Amino acid sequence: MVIPSIRSATNARFPLLLFHQSQLPAMTRSVRLRKFDGRSGRSSVFARYSQSRDISTRLQDSMENFPKLVEDIIQTSINTGPRGALRLAQGIQAVIGVGGEWLTEVSKTANTSSGLPSGMQLGLLSPIYLRKLFERMGATYIKLGQFIASAPTLFPAEYVQEFQNCFDRAPAVPFHEIEVTLNEELQRPLDSIYEYIDPVPIASASIAQVHGARLKNSQQEVVIKVLKPGIEDVLVADLNFVYVVARVLEFLNPELRRTSLVGIVRDIKDSMLEEVDFRKEAANIESFRRYLEKMGLEKQAKAPQVYQHCSTRRVLTMERLYGVPLTDLDSIRSLVPDPEITLVTALNVWFGSLIACDNFHADVHAGNLWLLRDGRIGFLDFGIVGRISPKTWAAMEAFLASFANEDYEAMASSLIEMGATEKDVDVKAFARDLEKIFYINTGIDDLDTEIVVATARGPNAAAISANVVVDERQMNALFLDVVRVSESYGLKFPREFALLMKQLLYFDRYTRLLAPTMNMLQDQRITIVSNRRLRSTGELSRSSGF
Repeated sequence: MVIPSIRSATNARFPLLLFHQSQLPAMTRSVRLRKFDGRSGRSSVFARYSQSRDISTRLQDSMENFPKLVEDIIQTSINTGPRGALRLAQGIQAVIGVGGEWLTEVSKTANTSSGLPSGMQLGLLSPIYLRKLFERMGATYIKLGQFIASAPTLFPAEYVQEFQNCFDRAPAVPFHEIEVTLNEELQRPLDSIYEYIDPVPIASASIAQVHGARLKNSQQEVVIKVLKPGIEDVLVADLNFVYVVARVLEFLNPELRRTSLVGIVRDIKDSMLEEVDFRKEAANIESFRRYLEKMGLEKQAKAPQVYQHCSTRRVLTMERLYGVPLTDLDSIRSLVPDPEITLVTALNVWFGSLIACDNFHADVHAGNLWLLRDGRIGFLDFGIVGRISPKTWAAMEAFLASFANEDYEAMASSLIEMGATEKDVDVKAFARDLEKIFYINTGIDDLDTEIVVATARGPNAAAISANVVVDERQMNALFLDVVRVSESYGLKFPREFALLMKQLLYFDRYTRLLAPTMNMLQDQRITIVSNRRLRSTGELSRSSGF
């Protein structure tokens, strides 16, 4: 379902509080009809009668729902406990801090002739300041921000665009606190499991931090992902608060029930609580490893092995992989003779997982997709995965084929098949609008791509390294344009569509660096797997280039 949005007087889209005209309550529609009707007698009486009847119906509904609302609030408050008060105080601090930033910017523009920029007129609810507020509020709201960024079919474009910059960064927790968690979870002396643990973390995010280590018996190099102390309490308190707000909003404005606002909040809550249960991520990794084994792809790609004897709900111990991101051209050339084959392999493995695996990797940015030292493709961090229905993938496959062939009518038809709509869509008009997006105005060929070359001279040789820089704002804007035009025809896409498109844009970035002359969707070496092709399980390994 889609959260409704409007354009305010400042021309900024804003979620949740107001509605499109088609979503206005019957009471309001009746009054507006009277205004434009021109007949004052019967229409005036009808409007007053309709208004009175709607108010009466709403009051009755409210009285029926009020006990359930109170029960939900009390139960949620009990579940939250005293930690709710602490988070409230932290929230007030965050609002004061970001509010101070906003007031400083307002004071700078107070004396200018142009007045207050439109992006600041909504105060802390404007995209940039809401994103800053989310970052200050920590783990829960950072994850909410990332959800907004990945769900353009649910949120206004300005917010989706701004929340692309919602970075998950946090100071490291002192190692002695990490040791406490490890001891509590593993229930035995750490030196009986690990030869050593590096106290300096490899990485630190809002929910977890990662330390290098070595297993005692096997001497295997591993990484330990540890949930930060207290983070579950923070998540529960924050998500319970968001749930109560959603329930109150639905109670105050029953029209919001059409958007399934409470249902969306429940889904977000379940998803986030799953993310802090590392047993889920371990299961995702094992599922992907089984897919590689079943399809005969273990010589082409790898996911880290999970060490179950030292992994729990809050601790995940995995094999440490060594490699370089797919954007590091110089290092890739030092590992393999043909970087293009590396890209073909990565594409085949990922496309194959869409159908042949229980879930697909839904975050293939350069930090999670590596070329390993042994020449295989390494898939890391399975915290974000997607699952795609056969119907959605069949439509997506048709979309990709039409995109490669520049067949805009077929592209429009596949998007109509994928999206939910109650309208009759004009396919030819839709196709013309799609063509304008892709190859006339801001098409994919017009994305700003810069190859950055650095030269370092030594006594005997010169080393040259190259990297690719793509304006990811443009990439996201292109996708948002497709969604925006589709929505103008009444189409609403499943979230899997957004996840798939985002991964394809990542792969387009890698193609520009590693295989600039290759057409990712038309190259015969790349197998975009369908249910029909999957009957031949050896096809992927034969086309991988190894």
